[in-house]
Amino acid sequence: MRLWSLHPSLLDRQGLIACWRESLLAQAVLRGSTRGYTRHPQLERFRDHPRPLTAVAAYLEGLYSESRERGYRFDGDRILGGPADHLAQVDRITVTDGQLRLEWAHLQSKLAARSPHLHDSGPPPTPVPVHPLFDAAAGPPATWERS
Repeated sequence: MRLWSLHPSLLDRQGLIACWRESLLAQAVLRGSTRGYTRHPQLERFRDHPRPLTAVAAYLEGLYSESRERGYRFDGDRILGGPADHLAQVDRITVTDGQLRLEWAHLQSKLAARSPHLHDSGPPPTPVPVHPLFDAAAGPPATWERS
């Protein structure tokens, strides 16, 4: 499971679709409607949020919005509460620049293999574009990251 802190526009088709599916799984885990992945480290930042379900819904909305920009037909009704403006209703989550750099490098290794036309061998952009749920701050990679 990879719930990217990077802005969804940076993901290739495969990455965006996989992130959508994995985020729906994360929503199911946080709702308690599945027994798998309950201890997955990628969920820690959502569990630590005061409103975990609203936070994951806001995360899904960011992906849904990007899918609409690309002309994809993701089912927004799968977001808890439907595609409402959860981003306006939830406190943002802080992500560190160290985490963003790590994710940038991880994404670039994936893009080199499956979408070379999107691969960027240079340093990450400054600032690295983040998912609308997150605010960037200085710091090392997240403690939950298993790289």
